[in-house]
Amino acid sequence: MTRHASPIITTLLDTDAYKLHMQQAVFHRYQDVTVTAEFRCRGDELLGIYADEIREQIAAMHTLALSDEEYAYLASRPVFKQDYLDWLRDFRFQPAQVDVRNIDGRLDIHITGPWREVILWEVPLLALISEVVHGHRSPDATEAQAVDHLQHKLAAFREITADVDMSRFKLMDFGTRRRFSRGVQEAIVSTLTTDFPWLVGSSNYDIARRNGITPVGTQAHEWFQAHQQISPLLADSQRAALQAWLDEYGSQLGIALTDCITTDAFLRDFGAAFANQYQGLRQDSGDPVAWGEKAIAHYQKLNIDPLTKTLVFSDNLDLNKALALYQHFGQRTNVVFGIGTRLTCDIPAVKPLNIVIKLIECNGKPVAKLSDSPGKTICHDEAFIHALRKAFDLPPIKLAS
Repeated sequence: MTRHASPIITTLLDTDAYKLHMQQAVFHRYQDVTVTAEFRCRGDELLGIYADEIREQIAAMHTLALSDEEYAYLASRPVFKQDYLDWLRDFRFQPAQVDVRNIDGRLDIHITGPWREVILWEVPLLALISEVVHGHRSPDATEAQAVDHLQHKLAAFREITADVDMSRFKLMDFGTRRRFSRGVQEAIVSTLTTDFPWLVGSSNYDIARRNGITPVGTQAHEWFQAHQQISPLLADSQRAALQAWLDEYGSQLGIALTDCITTDAFLRDFGAAFANQYQGLRQDSGDPVAWGEKAIAHYQKLNIDPLTKTLVFSDNLDLNKALALYQHFGQRTNVVFGIGTRLTCDIPAVKPLNIVIKLIECNGKPVAKLSDSPGKTICHDEAFIHALRKAFDLPPIKLAS
């Protein structure tokens, strides 16, 4: 049931910035680390019927390579070092690393190999899965419909913010992984670039490059997950991950993700030295208001002015949720909002997919993501979950099946 006759992913840069940023750090520090990542559809939808087409799209990615123009663009970014870029220029996706199966109608995908290579699969693979599925389920949906719907949302947003001081409001496109299609994401970001003065960047390196806006992103859960096995002591793994990031990037890319092992456990490790060196924190699960209050209180406890720091909200946002958070926090700290699915897969009558790819092993041993939302826990090994919760002084829970 192939619908896409041509490749969906046509450039290595059609990925989120945090992937290249993490890949460089892995390239410099963890050449010998191997990982396994797993696909999950949180909605339990039966996507296995698309396995053959997804496999074809994966095979087509083997030919992707940085162009001279793309290499020059990355070289112009201050975060990248030449040794990494020279390696990336020779990098090619290895489709054999990705095992795609239809198991009783369920889409089963596992990716195994060197971390420095596996790390680049997640974002484009999720994007192509989303585009394949939507291409079959909503074949008549168009980019024009997506832009028209966005324009209605922007008009409503301008109306409700007419009397609001919006001088500190900042929006980022975080929509690559679950977009309706590449064309829709391009059209949405292009529209925002011209019609939405609060747009400050996109997580997608290629779209940011071609729209002349900033590529944005630091690290993801996998950075902290892998350190659960890289660090000699499990209880030190979060601090090891935070320090390794600083060692790689110094004062650059200083937004730390807080919820891999819950924000409470994170903040216990995020002492004065880290809090002063990092520019801010990112929220990706749980109650955003409770999280923001907790973060501000933590900075105040450390005698750090919250107005010198930035809080990035990126969990299930839309424009109205972002505005409510801005009105709650915008005068007390710097706030930035990363909106994904509600921008790039927001077309009337289209149901977005709730899909993820997360690490489940590092060096052949289990790793976990606990997060601030119990439903987002990812780990197959209940004993490791208990060890992790004990190491970080969290109450034990039974792992959901």
